[in-house]
Amino acid sequence: MADDTTIRKGPGRVLVAIYGVFALATSARASVQIATKFGDAPLAYTLSALAAAVYIVATVALARGARRVALAACGFELLGVLSVGTLSVVDSEAFPDATVWSDYGQGYGYVPLVLPVVGLWWLLRTKKNEST
Repeated sequence: MADDTTIRKGPGRVLVAIYGVFALATSARASVQIATKFGDAPLAYTLSALAAAVYIVATVALARGARRVALAACGFELLGVLSVGTLSVVDSEAFPDATVWSDYGQGYGYVPLVLPVVGLWWLLRTKKNEST
């Protein structure tokens, strides 16, 4: 079994930090939205909470070197941002308020779209390097 500590070194540390910031930001945003105005846009706020949970899982998995869990979280995140991003563009009325993943993460500078791609790339790149 390969040593998964390499995913936590170098750029991996930056990735953990960025995921950590997103976990904190999206958790806070979703918590406030759900606590104060859930009835206004329940789908959007539930999806924001789901995004927050995914960022938390990804952060912990990357920080602990749990490659399979991190791959699953990044893959789910990419699927989520692509799905919700497309739905929010095609049917904007279904999203009266934005989620983290709405419009492909436009409200967060498209980082939610780029982050899982970078995460998956890093996880696959370090796995290849460990095999050699």
